[in-house]
Amino acid sequence: MDLALLTVFLQEIDWHAVAVLAVAGITFWLFASERLPVQTTALLCLLALMLVFGLVPYYEPGEKPMGPEAFLAGFGHPALVTICCLMVLGRGLVATGALEPAARFLARAWAITPQFAFLGMLVFCLAVSGVMNDTPIVVLMMPVLLSVAARTGTHASTTLLPMNYAVIIGGMATTIGTSTNLLVVGLAADLGVPQFGVFDFVHIVAIAAAIALPYLWLVLPRLLPRAEGRQQAAPLAFDAVLEIRYGGWAEGRELREVLARARKARVLRVLRNGADLVRLPTLKLCGGDQLLVADAPGELRELAATLGARLRVVEPRDPGDPASQILAQVLLTQDSEFTGAPTGLARFVDERQLGVAGLHRPQREEGLDPMTASLKPGDVLLVQGTRERLEAVKGAAGVLVLDATLALPHTGKAPIALLIMAGVLFLAVMKLLPMVLAAALGVAVMMLSGCLRWQEATDALASNVIMIVVASLALGVALTETGIMQAAGDGLAWLGAWVDPVVMLAAIMLMMAIVTNFVSNNAAAIIGTPVAVIMANSLGVDPRPFVLAVLFGCNLCFATPMGYQTNLLVMSAAGYRFKDFVRGGLPLLLLLWVTLTWLLAREYGLL
Repeated sequence: MDLALLTVFLQEIDWHAVAVLAVAGITFWLFASERLPVQTTALLCLLALMLVFGLVPYYEPGEKPMGPEAFLAGFGHPALVTICCLMVLGRGLVATGALEPAARFLARAWAITPQFAFLGMLVFCLAVSGVMNDTPIVVLMMPVLLSVAARTGTHASTTLLPMNYAVIIGGMATTIGTSTNLLVVGLAADLGVPQFGVFDFVHIVAIAAAIALPYLWLVLPRLLPRAEGRQQAAPLAFDAVLEIRYGGWAEGRELREVLARARKARVLRVLRNGADLVRLPTLKLCGGDQLLVADAPGELRELAATLGARLRVVEPRDPGDPASQILAQVLLTQDSEFTGAPTGLARFVDERQLGVAGLHRPQREEGLDPMTASLKPGDVLLVQGTRERLEAVKGAAGVLVLDATLALPHTGKAPIALLIMAGVLFLAVMKLLPMVLAAALGVAVMMLSGCLRWQEATDALASNVIMIVVASLALGVALTETGIMQAAGDGLAWLGAWVDPVVMLAAIMLMMAIVTNFVSNNAAAIIGTPVAVIMANSLGVDPRPFVLAVLFGCNLCFATPMGYQTNLLVMSAAGYRFKDFVRGGLPLLLLLWVTLTWLLAREYGLL
């Protein structure tokens, strides 16, 4: 039987399929290793597929040859258009402060009953994330939880990760909860699976969320660090460069004297003419030497003055009025266009017109020179500039201002934005309009009503999301049309002849959960959905639970920081380490995997 299966598999695979597998393997490796920006990897994947099928078109008997144009269709795919529209609608809710009343109420309640306010916050995040993109909710809640921790003397590290996980779980509940959900549902419909409604599986996720809630509320905070300096964004230590002034206090003094005067600050490296010096206690410092130090933002300038040094700032051509300069902390998210390239910091300075004085990177192994370091998602920049320029950055995509002075947005357009989002959901739920049309109509009304400016709307469109969706769709077409998916489905169906369908359901969900913690959620979904449908059809069972197993598995991104972009947001803000995600997220992943498998099996009569 094994030989027969192998023979059939080899008969279905030709050199086009081998090339597609090679492209897919290299693409996933590049996504996981982060050697290139996500956008670049996605573009190279798209170009590679177009070259393979453009040089030698693929022919199926009785069908038109498949050339490079087949892989460009993703730019007009309804799933991508819907995702883009929802990103804009989500930006409108954030920009108008539509959720601000709920957030303010939570902050007041926390001062009265912290434990129940924490529970209320988790329930709020679970509920709202089902109808709103995850990232804006996390962006909204982070400053609230950081300020609550600062006022109450507690640690935000015990609340930020549970909040983040609650948002991710809630996002599984509807077809519009995340872009991954939309992709899975859209691809499944293209493969002949009955169309899922917006709330068709909300009851399944609601039960799973109720089971996970006690863990998020009572258990997870006890697994997370409570070290001092993690309760708010301000205590982050930034790597910065101090240049010893000629004639300054430190010139001619030994390093041990400087270290004694620096007190809490850490001197990570000593540079002279660009070369590293051994940090011997007796090393005498000269004018022009550079000290790479790590300290809190408020202490860096005081330290420079104490040592007779100058804090080096990478400044734009026009730094602005010196009298109005302020310091702020800006986090680069997964959407940032400045990450992944050596020139990222220079581009940030030139385009945002803000100086950069320091760099914080979670889990850094050695001191980072802000001027030469290649930026990564999760990095926090200590920026210097005028208040007007900082306000302009707050509306930009890919960055998040973390300063305690950050005010939650509030405008008179908030009720209109809420009404527009409610109208979009009503049209989609009642099936009066397709989701893509309802979302596009909502964007148009939001623009016409003044809830959003065009600049804000375009900033909401994340290039990495767009490119990964298009590349993923192209890979899905190539893997399906060349017979790879059919061969994989036949292999799983053959295995299913000896294994109970419930076991296969659990296996595909677990496989997706493992993949999604190391590569893109959307990339995992685009590969897993056709396999699930083909396998279910080959087994002669309802494909819907298998499609939902892929959807749920692709959202179980709790065990690593790179599993989802909001993981990176809270990692930097609270100072989490990789092992904090493993310690807190892996049990949650296993709990939801078992729960959702059982619920799906019961719901669709597989038990």
